[in-house]
Amino acid sequence: MTKFLAVVKREYIQRVRAKMFILLTVMGPVMLLVFTVVPGLLFNIKTGETRIAIVDQTEGQKLFEPIRRAIQKRETDQNNQAQIVQQLNANAKEKLENAGKRFAGSFSIERADLTGHSLEEVKRNLNVRIGKNELEGYLVIPGDILTNTNSKAAYYGRNVGDVMTTDQIRDRLDGAIRVQRLVASGVKEEEIEKLSKTVDLATYPVNEQGEEGGEASGMSRFMLVFIIAFLIYITVLLYGQVVLGAIVEEKETRIAEILFSSVRSLTLMLGKLIGVSFVALTQLAIWGVVFLLITLYGINALAARGVEGINLPQLSPLFFVFFVLYFILGYFVYATIYALIGSMVTNAQEGGQLAMPVVFTLLAGLYMAFVVIRSPNAPFAVWVSMIPLFSPITMMVRIVGQTPPMWQILLSLGIGYLTAFGLIWLASRIYRIGMLMYGKRATIPEVMRWVRQQ
Repeated sequence: MTKFLAVVKREYIQRVRAKMFILLTVMGPVMLLVFTVVPGLLFNIKTGETRIAIVDQTEGQKLFEPIRRAIQKRETDQNNQAQIVQQLNANAKEKLENAGKRFAGSFSIERADLTGHSLEEVKRNLNVRIGKNELEGYLVIPGDILTNTNSKAAYYGRNVGDVMTTDQIRDRLDGAIRVQRLVASGVKEEEIEKLSKTVDLATYPVNEQGEEGGEASGMSRFMLVFIIAFLIYITVLLYGQVVLGAIVEEKETRIAEILFSSVRSLTLMLGKLIGVSFVALTQLAIWGVVFLLITLYGINALAARGVEGINLPQLSPLFFVFFVLYFILGYFVYATIYALIGSMVTNAQEGGQLAMPVVFTLLAGLYMAFVVIRSPNAPFAVWVSMIPLFSPITMMVRIVGQTPPMWQILLSLGIGYLTAFGLIWLASRIYRIGMLMYGKRATIPEVMRWVRQQ
């Protein structure tokens, strides 16, 4: 036991003190901020004034003023007619897309008068002005757009690849035209605003005993499921590779020959696996605290600006117990496989090649999570949550999305840990001989012979 603890302590202290561990621990929260805060800051950058002309072919050019007002007004203006009609069909996905469009700059609108000129002459003149950098583009509004639902407006611009600006023009134009069609049908504008007020939908998770908690956002629960699945995937993959690299390094430098003279191979392998697992748990704990602080700070900052209705999923303490159990399960299953690969190869390059199927297997579990999220109690979800190679991700997704019966969780844990112990037993019979073999990579028949001989 003393030697085992010494191995665990050495692996833990050596890797926690490593510069790479410190760098990853610091960079984890930094990258989280980069991928969450920076896009929001970029969305708020003003891109300058977009100069466009409107060619209105309707009788009396009566649509120019409504379209101009709709395009020039900010989307945050609740009196914007385009915004009013957009709300009629806005779903969660569209709201997210519209939120991302708020970074666009302002618009400068001018009228392109058709009086005494043909449409082609006006377009040629506008094209010349675009070439001289006097305009960014122009809109052509057909004369029958209010009466013909198949009629299409056209946008001609220097940079149609700027999809954020063109989408913004399209959405605001669409809103303005819809409002004018309703007005032409006899509906008053104030009635349009009143009737188009959105209806909020509150979501409450329930189980057989009733409600699990208060109001919860479906998007926040989905994001939590995705974050947990991705966190388990990236951490198990990262520290499995650490185990592989450590074993290959000891084999290349022949340190294993010295270690085996004083420590049993099983003790050495288990000490290495457990020591690295403590390193992973330490890093996860640090990231978890930082993530919690960032989340609380963000909620308080939004609340200070008057943003309300932010609801986080309510998680029971048992959830965190399951998270630790499944993380340890996934780590030992995959780390043991990595240890087997490391003892069979002669260098890091061969180890990387043999580890690719393991990476794909773990990635398959991450992809399965997206199917499990949609139907956590379907037969497919139940079966994949029982397979030890996938259960650390898929069962955690089920627990967050729609907690399965306790017997399924316990059965999944039982199958998983029995598999982990079986892999450790198998690895212990291969580890010593594989670590002492140099010059060539072990073949499958040779590995099977090692298992039978001991």
